[in-house]
Amino acid sequence: MASVQYLANPAGAQAAWTKALGRENQHAPFDRLAWWSALNDLCLPDEKPLLALASDGEARCALALMHRPGSGHLRSLGNWYSFWARPVFAAGGEALLPALTRDLARKARRITLQPLAQADAEPTAAAFAAAGWNVRAEQADVNHRVELAGRSFAEYWAARPGRLRETVRRKGAKGLAELHIVDRFDQAEWADYEAVYAQSWKPEEGSPAFLRRFAEEEGAAGTLRLGVARIDGRPVAAQLWTVDNGTAYIHKLAHVEDAKAHSPGTLLSHALFAHVIDRDGVRTIDFGSGDDGYKRDWMERARAMLRLDMHRPLDPRSWPYLLRDRLRGPGFPLAALRHGV
Repeated sequence: MASVQYLANPAGAQAAWTKALGRENQHAPFDRLAWWSALNDLCLPDEKPLLALASDGEARCALALMHRPGSGHLRSLGNWYSFWARPVFAAGGEALLPALTRDLARKARRITLQPLAQADAEPTAAAFAAAGWNVRAEQADVNHRVELAGRSFAEYWAARPGRLRETVRRKGAKGLAELHIVDRFDQAEWADYEAVYAQSWKPEEGSPAFLRRFAEEEGAAGTLRLGVARIDGRPVAAQLWTVDNGTAYIHKLAHVEDAKAHSPGTLLSHALFAHVIDRDGVRTIDFGSGDDGYKRDWMERARAMLRLDMHRPLDPRSWPYLLRDRLRGPGFPLAALRHGV
C-alpha cells in the first residue's frame, strides 16, 4: 500500500530517499535531490519547497514542488536553469503516481507543472485527471535536441548547414583561438567562465552561486564539460556542459562581444560537440529550453515543452480559472485529455 509524505526541506530526506533520488538512480541532474536542494538553498527567496513523496516497499515516486505560503498553489520546484520538472521514479515507482495525485488534493487547490516533454506530460495529466483534478495542457517552450543514432562527429558535422561549416573552417584556419575543455572543476577556468559571461550580451546571471555549486558537484563526478576559448590569453568564449547517462546537456554559453568577429563561440561549440560525440560517446545532445535561432544550426529536432495546470473543480477559487480556460478553447492536444477530462 502506498504511503505518502511531504518534506519541507530537501536536505531532510531520509537515506532511502537520498539513494532513490541520487545519481545512482536518477540519470539527469534535474531529477536529483541535489538539484532541488541547491535550488532551495540558493534560488528561492520568496518560495518554500514541498517534496511530495510516495513509497511502497522499494518503489518511489517524487514530485518536487514549491509554493508561496498560504496561496494554495503548488508549482514545479525549478527555474530557468531546469530543463524540465517532472515526476521522478525509482524501482517501479510509476505505479505510485495516482496515489500521489489523489493525496495532493489535501495540500493544494491548484498545481502547475512546467516544463514537461509530452512523453512525461501524458501519464502525469492522466493521473491527475483520474484523481479528480481539472487538467489543462499548453505549450510553454521549445526544446532543441540531436539524436545521434550511432553517428560519429564527422557524420554529424557533414549534415550541418554549409554556412556554419564554412565559418568553422575559415576562423579555425587562422589559429587565433585556443580552446580548452576540462572535466573537473578548476577555479581558474571557472573564473574565466564568469569573466566571459560578465562581458557578454547575456543578462546578469540569476544565481552565480547555484551554477558554481552545480559545476563543482558535476566536476567531482567527472560529468562536467567546461569549455573556454582564449585569444592572446584572454578568455573570450565559455560554455558549461554536462554529460550524463548518454546525454550531453548544454547549460550555458556566452562570448565577449568585441571578439565576435573571430567566432570563438562557434569554434568552442564545434570542439565541445566533437568531444562529447567522439570521446564521451553520447547518444543525445540537449540544448535546453528556448527557440533561439542559432540552435537550429546545431540541433535537428524541436519538441514542445508543456505546462500542466491542475485545479480542484469544486473549490470556488478555481472557478474563474476554469471559466477562463473554457473561453480560451482547447489547449495542447494530449491523448490523456482528448475526452475533455
